[in-house]
Amino acid sequence: MRFTDIFIKKPILASVVSLLILLLGLRAFTEMNVRQFPEIKNAVVTVSTVYVGADADLIQGFITTPLEREIAAAEGIDYLVSNSVSGVSTIQAYLRLDYDPNEALTQIAAQVNKIRSELPENARDPVISLKVGQNVAAMYLSFYSEVLGNNQITDYLVRVVEPQLATIPGVQRAEILGARTFAMRIWLDQVKLAAYNLTGSDVSAALRGNNVLAALGSTKGQMVAVDLNAATDLRSAAEFEQLIVSSDGAAVVRLRDVATVELGAESYDSSVSFNGLAATFMGIEISPDANALDVIAEVRKVWDRDIIPQLPQGLDADIPYDSTEYIENAIDEVVISIVLALVIVVLVIYAFLGSMRSVIIPAVAIPVSLVGIFFLMWILVFS
Repeated sequence: MRFTDIFIKKPILASVVSLLILLLGLRAFTEMNVRQFPEIKNAVVTVSTVYVGADADLIQGFITTPLEREIAAAEGIDYLVSNSVSGVSTIQAYLRLDYDPNEALTQIAAQVNKIRSELPENARDPVISLKVGQNVAAMYLSFYSEVLGNNQITDYLVRVVEPQLATIPGVQRAEILGARTFAMRIWLDQVKLAAYNLTGSDVSAALRGNNVLAALGSTKGQMVAVDLNAATDLRSAAEFEQLIVSSDGAAVVRLRDVATVELGAESYDSSVSFNGLAATFMGIEISPDANALDVIAEVRKVWDRDIIPQLPQGLDADIPYDSTEYIENAIDEVVISIVLALVIVVLVIYAFLGSMRSVIIPAVAIPVSLVGIFFLMWILVFS
């Protein structure tokens, strides 16, 4: 007796097994991850080091090359990519597929800390970041205005928008692209510096010596307690302009005499626009184990409920890219193809056999088989 004969002779058993397959498939369908591409643990560790004022050759020789030599000794690295530009060294370590990114991050951090003392004294501490999954964000948001500047838009995004999006379950990171963070810009005039016999180092030393933060604590009496504030830091362009750079007793040289001071942005190296207007973008990156459709749907709810109604006057926002639109369209096309295939199979069987009973069996068996496949895919951790 063949195995299939058991179900022919016992239709109740066949019905129970079919129902079990259907239930398992439906359960697996609700638990499966929906992604545009298969889940691959392709991780990238980025090491960024800032050395203000250094040219690209200096960055390459004294920061990038030593760091590359030490980072290459870590386990799990497939290859390294480095970029040395004026003031910044960037090294990206691409890990081997499915290698533990946390283990690689720990080893790379240890290698970087070992060589930190050999880097130039004025170079800032290297910043190490880990990125797991796709290199392209699942959604991009744009913020633009004819009234507000990019630094004002960036400040609003950092304070209000980014915390709301970053806390959504499944969002790995909400990264601001084209950000221009507020910073006090001091543009030195080389001719005036030479006239006063000063250098850029003198101005830098004056800034470090006079613009400081001091914590004085508090004073307490029997009935009152007062927090003390030294107010030793500079807070406006006018205060920076009054900063004394040098003094010989008879003459005082202030910062306004040798430089132009303005409240601007930390960097002007990049520029982003949307429909011809200066804009700031935000990329929504999804965790590798998250369901893209569910996460982006939640992002859109927060977008419509909390972000858009609270935008300041003069600031507009839009969604120029959403990868889930392609995923949803692809799923719709697959469903249409399956339905058409089922209809064609039923019509062909009926045309050749001319029996409705012969048509009912494949009409029931094909959907049950298709739904049961989801259970096997779920067991094999397919998306």
